[in-house]
This record gives sequence, C-alpha cells and structure tokens, in this order.
Amino acid sequence: MEVEMENSRPPCFSCALDSQNGGRHFSGESYLATGSLKRLLLRLDPSPTDYEDDTVEIFGFQWVTETALVESCRLLFGLLRQKIHKLENLVQMSSSDFSHAANLHSEADNLRHQCTEFLQYVKVFIFRFLEPPKAEDDGLLHPYEELEAQLPSMLVDELHALTLHIGHLHELHCSILGAFTIQPPAKLFPPSWHLLHLYLDIHWLVLEILHILGEKMPGQIVYAHQFGNQTEGSFTSTSLFDAHCVNLICDLISMSINKHTKVRPSEALTNHHYPCTCIKELWVLLIQLLDHRNKVSHPETFWSLMNKLLNNLLERSSSTEGRLGFESLQCKDPLSFSWWIITHLASLYQFDRNGYLEEKKQVESNEVMVEKLVKRSIDTQTGVLEEQLRMHLQCFLNLCSFWNLNLSTVTILWEYYSKNLNSSFTIPWLGLKGLANVNKTPLSMLELVKSCCGDQQCPDLYKSSNSYLIFLCILAKILKKAMETSEMHFWKQMKGRIYSKFHQKRMQELTEVGLQNFFNLSLVLATIAGTEDIVGRVLSLLSVLRPSSISTSQKALIWRGYFAFLLLYIEKNLDIHVLAEKLSNAFCETAREFLVNKNDYTQKQNLWILLSTYIDGVQEVFETSSCIHLSQEKLLNDGFSMMLPACRGAELNTVLNFLQVVLARLGSVHKCASQGPQRGNMGPNAQLPLVAKEHHLAVASALWRNFFPYLKSQRMSQTPHSPQLADTAAAFTLLALDMPSTAPPDLQPQPVLSMMQLFGWDDMVWHQLVSRYLSHLIQNSSLSEAFSGVSHTPYEALIVRSWFRCILQMFIDQPSGALARTDGEQTVGKVYMEQLTEMTRLVFKLSEVENVFSKAHIDESFVRQDPKNALVQFIKAVGKTYGSLQTLPEKSAMVTKALEYLGDVITYVKPYLKKKGPAEGLQLIYWIMGCLVKSWALILATSKAQPLLFRIIDCLLLPHAVFQQDKGLPTDMLSAIQESLPLYLQGLSFICCQSQTQGAYLNQQLGSIIQQYFGRFLPPSPSASGIGQHPMLPALCHSTNTPQTLHLRKTTAHTINENYLQFKGNAPPPRLASVLAFILEVLLRTKNIEVCDIELLLPAVLKCLVFVNEPQVKKLSTEILQYIVEGCQMRSGGEPATQLTSVFRQFIQDYTTVYDHQVFSILETVAILDQMLVISLIPTITESLKDSEHKQGLGRNTAQREAYKRLLSHLTAAGQNEILKLENETS
Repeated sequence: MEVEMENSRPPCFSCALDSQNGGRHFSGESYLATGSLKRLLLRLDPSPTDYEDDTVEIFGFQWVTETALVESCRLLFGLLRQKIHKLENLVQMSSSDFSHAANLHSEADNLRHQCTEFLQYVKVFIFRFLEPPKAEDDGLLHPYEELEAQLPSMLVDELHALTLHIGHLHELHCSILGAFTIQPPAKLFPPSWHLLHLYLDIHWLVLEILHILGEKMPGQIVYAHQFGNQTEGSFTSTSLFDAHCVNLICDLISMSINKHTKVRPSEALTNHHYPCTCIKELWVLLIQLLDHRNKVSHPETFWSLMNKLLNNLLERSSSTEGRLGFESLQCKDPLSFSWWIITHLASLYQFDRNGYLEEKKQVESNEVMVEKLVKRSIDTQTGVLEEQLRMHLQCFLNLCSFWNLNLSTVTILWEYYSKNLNSSFTIPWLGLKGLANVNKTPLSMLELVKSCCGDQQCPDLYKSSNSYLIFLCILAKILKKAMETSEMHFWKQMKGRIYSKFHQKRMQELTEVGLQNFFNLSLVLATIAGTEDIVGRVLSLLSVLRPSSISTSQKALIWRGYFAFLLLYIEKNLDIHVLAEKLSNAFCETAREFLVNKNDYTQKQNLWILLSTYIDGVQEVFETSSCIHLSQEKLLNDGFSMMLPACRGAELNTVLNFLQVVLARLGSVHKCASQGPQRGNMGPNAQLPLVAKEHHLAVASALWRNFFPYLKSQRMSQTPHSPQLADTAAAFTLLALDMPSTAPPDLQPQPVLSMMQLFGWDDMVWHQLVSRYLSHLIQNSSLSEAFSGVSHTPYEALIVRSWFRCILQMFIDQPSGALARTDGEQTVGKVYMEQLTEMTRLVFKLSEVENVFSKAHIDESFVRQDPKNALVQFIKAVGKTYGSLQTLPEKSAMVTKALEYLGDVITYVKPYLKKKGPAEGLQLIYWIMGCLVKSWALILATSKAQPLLFRIIDCLLLPHAVFQQDKGLPTDMLSAIQESLPLYLQGLSFICCQSQTQGAYLNQQLGSIIQQYFGRFLPPSPSASGIGQHPMLPALCHSTNTPQTLHLRKTTAHTINENYLQFKGNAPPPRLASVLAFILEVLLRTKNIEVCDIELLLPAVLKCLVFVNEPQVKKLSTEILQYIVEGCQMRSGGEPATQLTSVFRQFIQDYTTVYDHQVFSILETVAILDQMLVISLIPTITESLKDSEHKQGLGRNTAQREAYKRLLSHLTAAGQNEILKLENETS
C-alpha cells in the first residue's frame, strides 16, 4: 500500500520563539518567517510542495484533493466549527484540571493544527483549482461546474459565518485573553492559549482567503447568497474583506486601549501596544497587506483606515457606525492613546515581508493625522496637561526618526510655544526633576542644547526635559534632515517664522525663564545651521532691552547665553573677537562698579553674581579650547585688575582658582604647539602654529598685566593666605619658565629667578605660602635645568633653607597662652602638616640632600613622614658629613654650604621669643636649635660660624630677661629650655674644647648658662625624683671619657662651687641639700671621680660637715665624702689621690685650731674608708695640733690631744707610734 506524503505544518501565530529564527523578531512558524505573506503578495502558490496527492486528509477523513471544497464546502466548514467548538469545550474542562497538562496541550495543539491546515487547504484550492466562471452555453453546464460556479459566493458566506462564530477578539472571556500573559519560554501551553491563537489564525486566514479569491477572480464581484438575501443588501467578497479588516483592527485597537490604561506617560515609548509578538505580527501583516492592496487597486491604505478609526475614537460623533465596534470601548485619554499607538505602529513599518528589521527602510508617513493630533495637543480648550504634552511630543520626536515631516506641523508647535516662552513647563508631582531650572553655566546650557540636537535621545527624556525642550529636539531633528538634503528654503522659512515672533515688545516681556528658552532655541538653530547669522540676530534682539529693566539674574543669564555661543564658536573653530569684545566691555564696567562699591555689601553681592558668571564663562572657554588661537585673550582684560583688590574670602578663591585653570590650560596648549604638529595630524589646527603662538603670547601678557600685580602685593600679607595664592604663584613661575619674554619688566632679565626670590626664598613671605609654592616646583626638571645655567645661585641650598624655615615656623600662627594641647600637629592643622610632609618628601629627593645622607651613611626613608624628625636627621647628617671631611678646602666649603642651608635662622625663631609662645613652637625651636648646636659643634667652632653660635646663645639661652631678677623667664620658655638644655651644654662644651680664637669667651658663656639654669631647675628639696629630672644631668653623665664631657664637668663644678656652695660666714648657702644631692647624683651616675670634683667640690663638702648640723646635709655630705675617697682609693694613686691628700691637708690646717673635734671626727670616718690616706696626714695633723696649742699660749691642750689619740688609735702601728711620740713629749 502506497504511503501518502505528509503535508508540511502550515504557518501559524506563535509566541514560543525558537532558537533558530535567524535573527527574526518572530517565531519560525509565523506567517512572516515562513514566507507565507511574501507568497501571498507575489501571487505565488501558498504551499507549493503540499497537496500533490489525489486525496487529502481533512478532519480525519479522506477527500479528493481537487474537488473536496466544491462538493463539500458547507460540510467542511461545519466540521471546522465543530473542531473549534471542541477546543472551546476543552478550555472549559481544563480550567479545573491541572493534572493532565501535557495531554491537554497535545490535544489542543492537534485541534488547532487541523483547523489551520483546513484553511491552508482552502487557500491552496482557490489558488490551484478554482476556475473563473465560464459563460453559459445554452444554459448547459456540468453539475460540478454549477457547484464550482457557486463556490466563491459560498466561500464568502462561510467565511462570514466563521467570523460571526468566533466573534470579536476584545469580547473574548478574560480566561482566554489571559493566555497572552503566558511567558514565551513555556513548553506546555493550556488549551486557552491554543484557542486564542487559533482565533488569531482564523482572523488572518479569512483575510488571506478573501484576498486570494479576489486575485483569482479579477474584475468580478462575488456576492454572498445567504447573507446577501438576509440583509437585503449587496454583500460581496470585497465588502467582507473591508468589514473584517475594520473589525479586526478595532479588536486590536481595543486590546491596545486596555494596555494603554496601564502605561505611564513616562514609559510610553518603552511599553508597546501589543500583549505578545503574535499581535505584533498581526499588525505587521495588516500593514503589509493593506498597503499592497492600495498599490494595486484599492484606494485605502493602512494609515487611512487607522485614521478613520482613530478619528472616530477622538470625535465619538453620532454618525459612528455600529460596525466600527467602539461603542463599548472606554478610553480615558483618546488623544494620548492615538499618539501612542501611531508611534508604535510607525516602527512596525520597518519590518519587511520576511519579518526582518530594516532600520533604513523608507517608511510611509501619516503626516495628516500627526498634524491633527498636534493641533489637539496644543489646543487650550482640550486642557492637555504638561505631563501629557511631554508624552505627545516624545511620540512626535520618535516619529521624526521614521518620517520626513513638512514645515507646517513644526510651525503649529512653534506658534504655541512662542506664546508661552515664559512658562516653566513643569509637572508638580514630578518633584525636582520636573522643575525648569535655569542653566547655571554656559557649558551646561550648550550641553543641554547639544543633547537636543543629538541623534540619540536620553532614555529618560520625559523626566529630564520639559515639553519645550522636546519641541527643540523635534525642531533640531527636522532641521538636520533638511540640511542634509540641502533644502535651504525650509531653513529660511523656519528661521523667518521663528524670529518674526521676537519684536521689541515681546523681548521686553521675557522673564528669566523666557530668556532661557529664547537662548535654548537660538543655540539649537546656531548649532545646526548658520552660527554667525543666528548670533547676529540674537545680539540685535537683545540690544533692544533697556538696561534699567533687566534684573541682575536676567543679565547674568544673558552673559551665560553669550558664553554658550562663544563655546559653540570655539567648537566650530570660529574666531570669537566680536562677541568677546562685547562681553569684555560689559565685564570691565561691572568690575569698576564692584571696586567702587566694595564697602556696600548688598550692591557688591549683586555685582558679584555678574562677575562670577563672567569668570565661570571664561574658565569654560579655556577649558574647552583645544587650541588658544581664536582671540581668547580678549576675555582677559583690565577688569580683573580692578575687581581683585575688592575680592574677599570665597570671592578671591574663585578668581584664583579660575586663574590657575587658565594658566594650566595655556601651559598645556603652548607645550603642544611648541612641539609642532604630530606626525599624521594634518587637521586645521596643524596649519596655524605661528598664529597660535602669537595668541599664546597675547594671553600670557594679559595674565601678567591684569593678575600678577595683585598677586605680588599679597605675598607679604600677614593675614592667613588662601592655598590658591601659592598655587597661582607657582603657575606664574612655570609661565615665566615657558614664556619668559611675556613677564613684566620688573622680573627681567631672569623672570624665573625673580619669581623664586619673591615667593620661595624671601624670609618675609608667610611660611605656609612658601611651603605650598615650593612643593609645586621642587621636582620640576625644567626648572632645575634652568637654574643649573644661572651662576652664583645655590638653588637647592635655598630650597633647603626655606624648608628649614617652614618647619621652624610651623606653629608661629598659633596664639600663645592657649590651653595645653596633647597633639601639636592638631594645632598646626592637618592640611599644613600634610603639606609639610609632602615638601619634606620632595626636599629629600634633591641631589644635595641625597648626597649628604649618602656620605653620612644615614637611611632617610624612615623619617620622611615626620617633618620635624626629618629636619633633625638632616642636621645630624650634615654634621656627620662635615666630621668625615679631611682637607681644609672641603671643610671650608661645607661650612659655607651649611650656613646657606640655615640662612638667618635666628630671624625665623624670633617671633616665638617675642610672643613668648606658643608652647609647641618654643619646644620645637629649642629642640631643633639644640640638635643644631650639638650636631654642628665642629662647624660652629669655626670662625665663619661662631657669630651664628653667639646669636643662638644670646637669643635663646642668655636673653636679657635671664639677668633681670624681677622679670624672669616665661614658664613655656623655661619648659622648652629644660627639655633641650643637655643638647646645648654638650655642643658648647665640645666647641669650647675646639675653638682656638674665642675659647675664653665661650667658656665664660658656658659658665653663665650653667649658673643661670642650674639654680632655675634645682628643686627646693633633694627628693630623688626632683634631682633626677634636672636637665644638666644627661649632659654631665653622657660620657666620662671625652674631653668635652670632662670640660663640661669641670665648668659645672667650678660654677656650683662659686655660686651655690659659698658660706656667708658660718651660714650655709640656700638649697644646700639640693646642691649636695645633685653632686651626689652626678657621682653615682658617672661612677668616676675627676680631679675637678676633688679640687672644687670636696673642700665645700668638708666645710658642710664642719659647720652644718642639719641631718640631711650631714648625710649627703658624708655620702659624697665617702664616694670621693673610695673612688680615689680604687684608682690607687695618680693625680686624684695626690689632690685628695692636698685637699685634706689644707682642710686640717684651716679648721683644726677651732674645730678640732669636728676635724678629728671627719678624719675618723675617712680612716675607716682609707687608713693610708689618714696615716699620710699624721704629720700635718700633729703639726696643726702643736700650732694650735702655740697660738693659744696655754700649753698642751689635753682635750685636743685626747681626741687626736682616739683618731690615732684607729691607724694601726703608725698611729701607735704617733701616740708614743705625743706621750713622750708630755713626759
């Protein structure tokens, strides 16, 4: 048995997109993707490879392929209705049965397939087998021919009945329409989804069949028999096609209305009018079919039919025919809906017959309807709100991308907006986004206009732009198309109609918002068409405004508008001379008023609004200029020199910030121009290097002339400076480096050197300014190279000197007497500390500094983060480097260099001394200068550096206040001296040992320092904690082996003996216990006895033991005596032992006569410590005893001799021998 070939699956509507659709926007089974529409329009066989067999299976039965429709038309259509009814029943059954989803899907899909396959067969049958009716010959026709002749009318009847059976789409139950919400990726669809899409298939296939029928029977009218008789009218295939088209489109419009009710105006363009791609495809099919029929014979296009329906929706007139189907539709906003659906339908025109998107396809426009909608949108009687108007115009703008619209539609819009220019076009509920803010800067004004003129519109246009700006977008798009097609007449007509509205009275009526809208419009026109022509018209129109009638804010807006035009000129590479002159003159007049009214706060504030507008505008001009050769220098006039003296605070910061931008931009552009055009860059700017350089010189000269005199006058000001002042001075220095010829005469012939001397190396300039200024320039290689060629200028040494000063004066601007601070860096301020840290980092990269650290073998990387410690380390490195030098010339050069580093360092610290504070500052300078004296002792010992040393001593250690007993030194200063005194003492003692010319004077000064500060820091009672904190102890106990330490110890001992251990008669000196405690602490810490201790201190200690009975003094004196004796005993001979003996011998001679018992008691104590010492003193003691007796003249003093014998009894054999001698003398 021969197997019949199975027919291919007929096309159908499907939302289930497959992965093999070849980039189409529709399913592979769709009427577009399968080529069904294309074959229909080209009059090709609907299914050329199918229905080739003799029989065909339809609804499960076999039929003769070539006769089935003729012989059984009504039966087949009846079976079709049965299948539809069965699928409808399946929908009702499935509503409560979810357990058999797969079976239901399969059964429903099969039923739908049978229905569409039958209608596909009808199309094929008509195309292949239906013959036009033949002329009757004597009325004899074959019965089949009679049936065949009746088939067209019968088809019309059945198709009409079929449409009545399925009804309108919008009348379907919500359970069926809900199938549109099923997501496309679903695998199993419910019966409702199949039924809904079957209805779509039937609606479309009815149109296809009627179209093929009409094509098969050209010139013939096919009447419907059944329905024609019932309605007593002429119902034909053509009228059925038209009626069904209207009904179908009404259904689709109804669906779109339902969707539109859920669409916000702001989302109108992103929310489509179709619930699924099947409806989208149906719209495309209708567009293609109706427009194709119009080209052939039918008068009505898709747009004309849509316009009738939309007009009916808009008008709701009494003449509305019932068949249009709008009676039951509820559209709250027909106007917005009409805009919305037309916009989305216009985009569907880009699809071709195969479903591919052709973005550059020539699209049929619907200009008539758009013009009507525009008139309705702006009609005041319709009451369209701004929120609706934005959506309408956004749709219009979108349509401009598809269509070429004429002048009339845009003119209608301009008529409306020309009357409402003063309106802000805001939406109250939209908040700040909906406010019509006047643009704050010229660049933002121009950027706004450029966004209107751009090809790509902002996706958030509804919220970001008002309806007027959207109108400008429309105007720009239409003008661009006209300019691209060289339709100059369109531009001239539009320009004339626009500017005819701006007469003198209208210009004077414009508010600030109106002026903003006027400038936006003019900028759009200037951007797209003749820039200079538009600017000329704008200047002419604005000239009619009376100055007295313009507010300050309006005037500022006009200036911003002018600057926006300047930016546009620069963008188009046009010279700005004329417009710049006009702005410049207005600025000069305003600056003069600003200077005159500098004490009138209100007037000054109003004028500053204009001046700041000009400054911002000029700044944007320079920032956006790729090349400065378009007369930008005209904007830098003497108005700046007039306004600067009147600027204060934020105003001055604004001007200086602007000046830095201009200087930086000039330097960058000039550098590029100096390098010449890059290879391959042959643009228009590459042809103007000489002209550009001339303009650069003109700009530079204007900057020097109008800004630098004020900058120079501010460098010596003692008020806190703005950081921008230093930044600007650095920028001018680089300008002098790049273009030295432009600098003023007072800086010539070496302007860079003059600038550095003015702002970087002058000790009178505020330290914060110097620090920030030099930080910009230290690492500039071009600057270093420039100074390498300047003789006798120690560039790096002067930078180090300024760095010294910046650190030493870091606390100078703090008030003295403030509350104690726990963190000095907080006092200085975080910003300045960061600035100093950066400067320190840069200074440490200087070759001289690196060389010093290298020779000293010190790693500087660990101290860079702390400027104070970094400075101390540098001081130590210099001292260590000097100590390593061998030859006299090297040492002499190093001394000179070191003094260059310091400069007039005493001048740097004097402000602290004069103010007597703050405490942090005093601590800093005494510590750093102490480190300097100690680390640079070898340098300061030279004749070149000794004057500096004497100034340090006189100013810091021995000021006049030290010698004025009634005044004394401030507490903060004493505290600072106490912390750093050991550094000075160690350094000075070393210098005293080294100096060959001023040794005596230095020794005297050292003694004076010890004398003044020993007593000041000596506690009233000898507590261990108090004595241990004395600042001289660290200096004395640092090292006992160096000559300088011995010298300091000797000087200290001499000073203490002369000033703090001298008795007035038998009365002890004040604070004697504390002095003795200090001496004992030194002996204990050093663990060594020197000759000076014995020679200078021991006699006084022995005297204390004789005359003072205070227990504490006795105890301390005894301990000192014990330590000295034991120390000498441990050294076993030498000069100390000899000197010790000499001291005791003198002590015995001085006090034995009167204080014999005290002397013998002391010697008894010494004998316990060192018998040999006392034994060596026996002759002296005996002699002193006899001298005492002789002087008394009373013979032998029995009491003295008995006391003496007790002492001798402790001295072993030598003592016994002496006792025997004394007894023999007695006997």
